[in-house]
Amino acid sequence: MGRVASFGSVNVDHVRYCERAWLAETADRYEWFPAAGETVAVESVPASFAAAFDRTFLGGKGANQAVAAAGADADATVLGAVGADADEYGVREGLAGRGVDVTHVATVPGPTGAAYVAVDEASGENHIAIVAGANAAVDRAYARRHVDVLWDADCVLLQNELPEDAVLGALDALADAAETAGTDSGGRSGERPTVVYDPAPADGAAGRVLAHECVDVVTPNAGEYERLRAAMDAFDGVVVQTRGADGVVVTPGSRGPWTGAAFERRPPAVDPVDTTGAGDVFDGFLAAELACGAGFQRAVAVAVVAAARSTNSEGVQTAVPDRDRVLEHVD
Repeated sequence: MGRVASFGSVNVDHVRYCERAWLAETADRYEWFPAAGETVAVESVPASFAAAFDRTFLGGKGANQAVAAAGADADATVLGAVGADADEYGVREGLAGRGVDVTHVATVPGPTGAAYVAVDEASGENHIAIVAGANAAVDRAYARRHVDVLWDADCVLLQNELPEDAVLGALDALADAAETAGTDSGGRSGERPTVVYDPAPADGAAGRVLAHECVDVVTPNAGEYERLRAAMDAFDGVVVQTRGADGVVVTPGSRGPWTGAAFERRPPAVDPVDTTGAGDVFDGFLAAELACGAGFQRAVAVAVVAAARSTNSEGVQTAVPDRDRVLEHVD
């Protein structure tokens, strides 16, 4: 069994399934309201906006990807923070119940992070606004304290829903550990884990993280790829651009787990109910397959099917498909 560590956000998702008229009206009212398929970070949301969201799920890209990795049969750990209200929502219990190790999740004052997810009932496309909450308390010192967990993983998942300094701190900790690996002075043994980075929400921090030598694979969706094109062009690892129903396009790098020819992989046909978190399911399955020793093309093939099948159900963590069922659709 491969080991996956997800260093990222833990949220409570507030969800509304809505008509396009509501989406259009809301976009006119709030200039920050995200476009279809987009995730944006905001400091807060108006009470009237929050009141429109009537369903609650556990979420956060870090937690979602850990759940997906566990669902893909990896030994999965999540690193991050929750607020004083975590017990109210059963955050730790929910993640642990899905096979994720929550031992290292910190509790800090204030609320757990929140995501407001508006889902287009006609297309299943989502519009996501996130409020950092407890995620903002994760810092470089926290990353340093947990470097052993990161180093012991076969694959590390990172996302852009934590403060930039925390993400860079995790990468710097891995780089430092790699420098001491195999030394005679008690240094860690083994090779550095493969690092997969999801650059959502796409902003300046994502470009700076992409410049770090320890990032091996980046998984932007089409919109994020365009917003970060300069950073993508400069990145020398593997780029996996996810395009929803059109599948993925893989561009090899001069380093990382794939240096062969570029390739595409299309998903099986599905009738999506909710596309929220499909990218998280993709990343979680990709990391799990790589951690278990699968070749990169095989890992991508499995992850594409898993992401597509996850859109058949509402929510994210509740929609992670069974790995055996996924493998039935991988040729």
